[in-house]
Amino acid sequence: MLSFIRWISGLPLRLLQALGALLGWLAWLGSSSYRALCRENAQLAGLTPAQQRAAIGQAGRLVGELPWLWLGRAARPIGRWCQWQGAELIEQHLQSGQGLVLLTPHMGSFEVCAQAYAERFGDRKPVTVLYRPARQPWLRELEETARDRPGLATAPATLAGVRQMIRALRKGGAVGLLPDQVPPEGMGVWAPFFGKPAYTMTLATRLVLQTGAPLLLMWAERRPAGRGWVLHVSAPTEPMPTEAADDEALQLACASFVNREMERLIRQCPPQYLWGYQRYRTPRDTLAT
Repeated sequence: MLSFIRWISGLPLRLLQALGALLGWLAWLGSSSYRALCRENAQLAGLTPAQQRAAIGQAGRLVGELPWLWLGRAARPIGRWCQWQGAELIEQHLQSGQGLVLLTPHMGSFEVCAQAYAERFGDRKPVTVLYRPARQPWLRELEETARDRPGLATAPATLAGVRQMIRALRKGGAVGLLPDQVPPEGMGVWAPFFGKPAYTMTLATRLVLQTGAPLLLMWAERRPAGRGWVLHVSAPTEPMPTEAADDEALQLACASFVNREMERLIRQCPPQYLWGYQRYRTPRDTLAT
């Protein structure tokens, strides 16, 4: 499998994304449970039938472009494939000694966000990205190898990984998280997401509260025909809660705040959100040490 992935990583991005779109439709047609999950999640957010159809191909493109991003031409500088909107918001924080928390939803090409940030800003403010290691040993090794780049470090979704991110922030670095990822049991609270309770991580806002690091939002919009991505950087539209009656109320307020901000980003380009992700599932595991 690894040899095959290395081989296809040399194909043009446009071709890999087209093959990925086909794969997305085959997955959608071949699995009734996947179809039902996509429809249910998309309908909660009010997507039109046309937007739902577009999302099927976009989900496949996300998978199709990964070999290119991990092992292909993007293993070299990716900057010429990216356009930035809002990069000045990051620039404003580079000269400060503070850390920086970047939140990215399961939208567009979230793999590109870390690579593009590391290439442009990593020499001045390195980024540490939280990830959940793959279960398959070969895929886990591939992920770790492909993400090992200058200015970019990875932290596993364990207690050790959380401590690694806190250290990075206290040293003035940046950290990146996918806050709409279902966290392990005990690391989140149930908060509304498109009107339905979803188990939402509290780590992102705890990092902000604990270290005083500012918070920015970032996502990579996939351009058509393999022409790369547009990196969108923005500030939250409302202040993050910092006080409440007790810690439980504060965590709920913060999680609800994060979900509202993620909803705002997703509404900018609904077809590029990963509607097949089991956002509303019940967490099953606990955070490892």
